[in-house]
Amino acid sequence: MELWNSKDAVLATGGRSTTDWVANGLSIDTREIEQGDIFVALKDQRDGHDFVAQALEKGAAAALVSRIPDGVSPNAPLLIVDDVLSALEDMARFARKRTSAKVIGVTGSVGKTGTKEMLRTALMGQGRVHAAERSFNNHWGVPLTLARMPENTDFAVIEIGMNHPNEITPLARMADLDVAIVTTVAAVHMAAFKDVDEIAHAKAEIFDGLRKGGAAIINIDIPTTKILQDGAVNAGANLIGFGQTAGADYQLQDAIIGNDTTNVTATAFGDPIMFKLSAPGKHLAMNALAVLAAAVGAGGDLAMSMLALQEFTAPSGRGARQTIELANIDGASLELIDESYNANPTSMGASLDVLAASQPVDNVGRIRKGRRIAFLGDMLELGPKEHEMHAELAQHDAIAQVDIIHTAGALMQSLHDALPVEKRGTWFADAQQMADKVHQLLDAGDVVMVKGSLGSRLALVVKSIQKLQYK
Repeated sequence: MELWNSKDAVLATGGRSTTDWVANGLSIDTREIEQGDIFVALKDQRDGHDFVAQALEKGAAAALVSRIPDGVSPNAPLLIVDDVLSALEDMARFARKRTSAKVIGVTGSVGKTGTKEMLRTALMGQGRVHAAERSFNNHWGVPLTLARMPENTDFAVIEIGMNHPNEITPLARMADLDVAIVTTVAAVHMAAFKDVDEIAHAKAEIFDGLRKGGAAIINIDIPTTKILQDGAVNAGANLIGFGQTAGADYQLQDAIIGNDTTNVTATAFGDPIMFKLSAPGKHLAMNALAVLAAAVGAGGDLAMSMLALQEFTAPSGRGARQTIELANIDGASLELIDESYNANPTSMGASLDVLAASQPVDNVGRIRKGRRIAFLGDMLELGPKEHEMHAELAQHDAIAQVDIIHTAGALMQSLHDALPVEKRGTWFADAQQMADKVHQLLDAGDVVMVKGSLGSRLALVVKSIQKLQYK
């Protein structure tokens, strides 16, 4: 299906096209480019112009560039602009204006990507849904997601992240939101903020891009709720609260956590509702209430959305579960919970709760007793109290139900030292050292949860556990 043609792209960007062309997608990575994509030559760690020739050889319909790259013919299909990122932003705005889609923005200290995926699931049967396949939530990810949006989209879900103040406002305005969600506000990216109130003000920037009268979906259980409410009111939003607090428009009554499910009872504007998620976690139940509020706010049907949510499973790196059939023990397995994409104190606590509720299997391994085991890596960007915040995890209630906690990284050494001796596993200097030893630390019947900030590279540990799989 045609997404862009040279005429519209020139109209959107003010650039110059060397030829006429038609494209059905956009890509910023030659490793993932598909036939008919526009290759966007962004400058990041590498200059995308160095890969234009390769992209065209792989079948790119055109390349968005600020100059004719070396080795590329002037007659090649190029859209030449003054600045590639600015042109991508122009294409994003053009794509937003030409569609009648209801656009939902999602931000928050925790749970953005999972909430985005939950919205995709909830709305899938109610129209054409557009959302990024991965966590494209930054200064290039948001415009790329918007520029990829087909004109006939019914619902779009845009994840918006930030590391510093004043990052969300321009992205939210670009998305021109009908609905905005703030999942929660927590002590994340503290290196750039003096306190959590500042983070709340930064998250409230999402309402700068909300259309007047649009729905602002806000967590009312947190200390900074009023900051968010004030931001929404100033934007002329229709304020909708979710949480456990009395008076929440979408109020959680109970969340029964199973090994791989969550059964939720709640109220929606006082009316009782019940639904099921195919993933465990009270935090997921809370986010699901925000999803239902947003779906209705975007014109979706509440009953259809609740029914669809039973198909929701956690994304890779954010709670995805996998049964590992062990190669060295016939007929035996362990369960892997992959939380390796991100970590902060709030999400770490939620993941430990999920691990605590899991059900190991006894009488199948060498030890004959299934265990709940955590492999934890450093939580990054927490600011001057980072060591203290790692150590405080030892006081989390779920620790009592976890059998062993292995840690990796200089910051996680603070947790290692604070843990009760009987819970204290091995401390490793880095994730690679941990990954090299996982085969010695696991047994059939175990449930193992792996979590850390992306920069702590706990994905290496996940891959090592997956290599234990019987082929």
